[in-house]
Amino acid sequence: MHLSTVETVLEYQVHSPTHFCFNIEAAHWPTQKILGERLGISSGVTPHSAVDRASGNRYIRFDAAPGPLKVSYQAEVEVNTPDPNPALRETPVGEVPDEIFPYLLATRYCESDVLCGEVVRMFGALPPGIGRVRALVEWIREHIAYKPGSTHSTTTAQEVFEQRAGVCRDFAHLGITFCRALNIPARIVVGYVWFDEPPQDFHAVFEAWLGGRWVLFDPTGMAPVDRLVRIGTGRDAKDVAFATIFGQLQMTRKEVMVLEHDPRPASPVLAI
Repeated sequence: MHLSTVETVLEYQVHSPTHFCFNIEAAHWPTQKILGERLGISSGVTPHSAVDRASGNRYIRFDAAPGPLKVSYQAEVEVNTPDPNPALRETPVGEVPDEIFPYLLATRYCESDVLCGEVVRMFGALPPGIGRVRALVEWIREHIAYKPGSTHSTTTAQEVFEQRAGVCRDFAHLGITFCRALNIPARIVVGYVWFDEPPQDFHAVFEAWLGGRWVLFDPTGMAPVDRLVRIGTGRDAKDVAFATIFGQLQMTRKEVMVLEHDPRPASPVLAI
């Protein structure tokens, strides 16, 4: 069990009437428990919340008039992510459940159909199972340089594979693409987790469907996945953006903070 206090502060100068959709709250998820949380939004807006039942993703939507806008979120979350069985096997495509099947398909940022031949050449001869996924994760870690500023919001897995550099979402996209090319369902997960470098930010990892369950992997090796406070889960980055914005504005501040604690029997420090 791990206990983390997480916080996000986002500030904008809004130039025209704008609609916002934020995904920054800790998800309702079986492996984590929200002990307390607080959401703050500038006065003058009327937010409403929604939860995607399939993913557990939580969304905050509202319209904002021109002017300054501040959105903040704090939460204390208990995370209980079990260690995976080292003998987990891959599931034959014909036995993949209907609700998992979409995570086998190529998507905008994960062109598993394009890279299929190359991926099978690289990893197809390895014994199927969690060991093969760990092998492709290790390949990504060894051959892709973590380089902030080397990619942008529309960079795809194929482009990262070719240029050999990216950031955490690019590493996750490449892991997803490799898995799907091997007929292993995979999806992106974004959350809060503490790590040394670079400065704190939202962190992207991926999950592979093995042995009838989802297993987390972090190709960057920057943080232990069993401590990740999950925010969003989806097919690729377009499903888990922390902010989707319809309008003209300038971001003036973005801070993400994570503080890990030893588990302790105490009352929540944040009010719901």
